[in-house]
Amino acid sequence: MADNGINETPTSELLIQLEENEEALQNLIFQKSMQQLEDLSQIKKVKKKISRIKTIIHEKELNIEMESDN
Repeated sequence: MADNGINETPTSELLIQLEENEEALQNLIFQKSMQQLEDLSQIKKVKKKISRIKTIIHEKELNIEMESDN
């Protein structure tokens, strides 16, 4: 996968990537509504990337909570 080092990426950078991908998704949805989007699979790819980033952020948050409980 292209995101091999995403687990090592700082949370602040992940949040930036998340915001950028959410904006990209909105743009793709807009293009689709205007019938200007030729490759509809782009929407699925961006949604998957957003989910992956959210999952990693959540895992990092859980890791921090578990470490602080010890």
